[in-house]
Amino acid sequence: MSREMKFEVENRKCIKPSTATPTELKTLKLSLLDQLSPNIHGNMTLFYPHTNTTTLPDFSTKSQLLQTSLSQTLSRFYPIAGRLHDAATVHCNDHGALFIESLTNASLSDILTPPNFDTLQCLLPSADTSMLLLVRFTSFRCGATALTISLSHKIADIATVIALLKTWTAACAGATPPELPELALGAALFPPREINPGMSASVNTVSSEKFTSRRFVFDASKVRELKEKVKGALGEGEGSVVFEPSRVEVVLALIWKCALSASRAKTAAFKRSVLFQAVNLRPRMEPAVPDVAMGNFVWALAVTAEEESDVELHVLVRRMREGMREFVETKAERFKEDGAFGVVMESLKERGEVISNSVVVYKCSSWCKFPLLKVDFGWGEAVWMCSVNKMVSNTIALMDTRDGHGVEAFVTLDHQDMTFFEQHQELLHYALLNPTVI
Repeated sequence: MSREMKFEVENRKCIKPSTATPTELKTLKLSLLDQLSPNIHGNMTLFYPHTNTTTLPDFSTKSQLLQTSLSQTLSRFYPIAGRLHDAATVHCNDHGALFIESLTNASLSDILTPPNFDTLQCLLPSADTSMLLLVRFTSFRCGATALTISLSHKIADIATVIALLKTWTAACAGATPPELPELALGAALFPPREINPGMSASVNTVSSEKFTSRRFVFDASKVRELKEKVKGALGEGEGSVVFEPSRVEVVLALIWKCALSASRAKTAAFKRSVLFQAVNLRPRMEPAVPDVAMGNFVWALAVTAEEESDVELHVLVRRMREGMREFVETKAERFKEDGAFGVVMESLKERGEVISNSVVVYKCSSWCKFPLLKVDFGWGEAVWMCSVNKMVSNTIALMDTRDGHGVEAFVTLDHQDMTFFEQHQELLHYALLNPTVI
């Protein structure tokens, strides 16, 4: 008989910056994009296997090293140790971040062969959400560990998380830390404004108690096959423009197509659909915004499928490419200083016009090309990373496979839609449904 998995919290500690924040830096203005970002915590869990060597520290020593180095890191990223004062201000009061130590009687292979989203939720920190950063460090029976970082979306995008992790891992290694974060650049580029408290830059996708998350893995050879299929279709027709589609474009187009097919299985009627893609503004601004700038430099690009004939892979890919080009040419450059407010208001108005009761909305974030599996605190690189979505349906999150050439997709849909989606033959030709990680 298999053992019942137990997850027990051993310790809760408040980690404060190692150096007090000077009085003149106690108030930090957030940017307009931060203002509009939801005050929810995004999470990622990194899994580290046990290595049979006597030179590696035990769990207690690792935990103490993480806490000490986090304290040093927070002295650089001091707003993260503060508290939100209002939608546009952080009170940098050094109240700290939460660090939880926990134990489980499960082994890493119990968790990852294959991963189970209900079990993965047990690794998330749950606590007072007034704290902007929550960390949970878990020890497995086999000696492996998992580290979950849960950071408020109000002050951070994925690039901010990576910058934080680079400083943290450098502190763990006693190495020279990377360049100082630029904490006030967001508000300088996108000054906060008086706005309606109900306004949000986030896209409210279907929120339901009955949604299900599944993991699909597209290995490199299947991604190449999918690209060739799309390129072949793009070349059909006189005057067709053929371009090299990206991994994200082809995988996302396939998921969107199959999700719409699953949605249509309930109603039999085609419904207009909108896919909102999170666009990283940092490299698309002039001059480019550095990755060490703290805050949100992300905007949602809307791609639409108006008619049933639009729901072909090459058509969806072309729509994504054209939408991105138009966005970069007409809007990205205007996301500067006072111009940002006009673009934001215009985009929110357009978004309201696009979304209606008869439109099926999906939302995608891609973490591909971000070095998430390279995060090394001193006991090797992570064997896997995941982000558990507990809040909204109709979302797609993409990340690299370990070799950097395939794509892992975490798809969350209405429970009934998922029943059809996970059996879609075209999807299963290219993707493996939740294969074992180790």
